[in-house]
Amino acid sequence: MSDFVNGFWGYYIAAVVLLGIAWCLWLLFSQRKWLGARTGAVQDTGHVWDGDLRELNNPVPRWWTMMYVLMCFFGLGYLVLYPGLGAFNGSLGYTSAQEVRHDQSELNAQVKPVYEKFAKMDIPAIAADVEARVIGQRLFLNNCAQCHGSDAKGATSFPNLVEGDSLYGRTPEALQASITNGRNGIMPGLQAIVDARMAGDIAQYVRSLSGLAHDQIRVIRGKREYLNNCVACHGADGKGNKALGAPNLTDDVWLYGSSEATIVHSILNGRNNRMPAQEHLLTPDQIRLLTAWVWGLSGGRDITGSVAQKAAAAQ
Repeated sequence: MSDFVNGFWGYYIAAVVLLGIAWCLWLLFSQRKWLGARTGAVQDTGHVWDGDLRELNNPVPRWWTMMYVLMCFFGLGYLVLYPGLGAFNGSLGYTSAQEVRHDQSELNAQVKPVYEKFAKMDIPAIAADVEARVIGQRLFLNNCAQCHGSDAKGATSFPNLVEGDSLYGRTPEALQASITNGRNGIMPGLQAIVDARMAGDIAQYVRSLSGLAHDQIRVIRGKREYLNNCVACHGADGKGNKALGAPNLTDDVWLYGSSEATIVHSILNGRNNRMPAQEHLLTPDQIRLLTAWVWGLSGGRDITGSVAQKAAAAQ
């Protein structure tokens, strides 16, 4: 790909464009001159439609020629003013990105009064406001539903925002940071130090932490391997580390699935999951309302915890 980003290609494109226009003009006048210089009877091409409609080989009308020439000069003028000649940006300095930024600025100025009402409110207060929730939901549907779903319940590799569990915490500050700056959750693959059998044993141990069916004999071996290879991120108790975005393995919430095969794949090959930052797409006011709406989906509760804790809370 690096062969196509040096300065030569800008000159190449400019030459193709200019030679193309010059060739069109030459073709027009050379053919017109050739046809106009012919004498005698008009040449019949032999094409006949409806019995009496014949195609003749005459020069094109003068008005058509002038229109064609004017269009060519219009194209040259456009290329002087706007981008089109390779690396030349045009004398006006126009870019489509600049136009988008201008349109966004105008739109933000128009909707600014809508957000001023919520400027001094904290996230919980915004989440309790009916109008703010409507705006937040629309922001979510326009910007987040493609990954998290229109019901915010996510899908495989896309977090469920309704259940209240979060790798980085469910506080308003943590959610706002995630939306603003994005996240990049990386789990390194361990296949260089863990073989498939060991990974399977670890998977059995991990399944046991969240109360799933497991082989107790393999769990014993898996716990030993877990303590040797996984505690640095997930902790000795398996409850993860929000600072690292390391998942809690005791809460029965699975981003990729809870089968042994899926867990083994994660252990051996790792995972790399990225949430794009929204700070360049949304204004700070919009991010605050979106944060409040997401925070309010679970009633502002962070229900991350063990299965035992969830069961106790349900009683």
